[in-house]
Amino acid sequence: MKADRLVSILLLLQTRGRMTAAQLAGELEVSVRTVYRDVEALHTAGIPLYGDAGHAGGYRLLDGYRTRLTGLSAPEAQALFLAGAPGPAADLGLGPVLAAAQLKVRAALPAELRPHADRVAARFHLDAPGWYARPDDVPHLSAVADAVWNSRVLHVRYRRWRAPSEVERTLRPYGLVLKAGRWYVVAAATESGGPPRTYRVDQILRLESAQEEFSVPSGFDLAAYWESYQEAFHARLQQGEAVVRLAPHAVPRLSGPAARAAEATGRTEPGGDGWVRAVLPIESVDHAHDEFLRLGADIEVLQPPELRARLAATAEQLHRRYS
Repeated sequence: MKADRLVSILLLLQTRGRMTAAQLAGELEVSVRTVYRDVEALHTAGIPLYGDAGHAGGYRLLDGYRTRLTGLSAPEAQALFLAGAPGPAADLGLGPVLAAAQLKVRAALPAELRPHADRVAARFHLDAPGWYARPDDVPHLSAVADAVWNSRVLHVRYRRWRAPSEVERTLRPYGLVLKAGRWYVVAAATESGGPPRTYRVDQILRLESAQEEFSVPSGFDLAAYWESYQEAFHARLQQGEAVVRLAPHAVPRLSGPAARAAEATGRTEPGGDGWVRAVLPIESVDHAHDEFLRLGADIEVLQPPELRARLAATAEQLHRRYS
């Protein structure tokens, strides 16, 4: 809606300062022409909004002008209270801060919107970690978070999966990521001099915060880095393929890349029994052997031959053991 867009323009300029029409259009996902029309509408409404021409130009609000917008909609109020996850905030030492912020937001809400916010808190509870796993012990998380926030160098002793298993690293931490209940720090290691890498915070054995400060590269985008890191991680894992037959009730039991691959390549075989032939990505023969055993007799591996032979040998051993 146009009214919502006009409010968004005001808030963007108030929080970010000078912005070009192209930048506003990108944030609002509209055309530059639409931004021009919206800015003209704000001028007409008496908003002290000015545009400067030239390379360093853009739109800005008159110095000292602040909006006093209280027009939160019910969905916006609900989203604000749903967005604050108490678990991660507590992990970072921000639990009391989050509670205080939510209390202030609730007090500032119009009376008719407070029940909506309270209903979200009563009916939705966010529990990010998966089942069957104890939460990681992350004793150095608050220190890492402080270093990220203040752009301070960290000297750490880190445990990794390959030899030598424990290494000393000097890190410039760019950001923290919480993935499936596990904390990761994205940092550039001074020793390597290369691009940033991902480190599990729970694998930091010892930590010393230096007084040395650093600057995060201007082009670094944490969300974009994490997305590309996940893509590369899955690409490294899924380096092979298996051609399989799946019983109808086995397909919903697949997860992750295998589930997506079954949906993309699966085709029902003739005969009316509902079995599906699909091409699934696998990490290795060993890993696929263990994963496919979970499906029991509801899967038949056709290719590769070594995986089919491994499963047949395991099935024969099981038959001898239980017969």
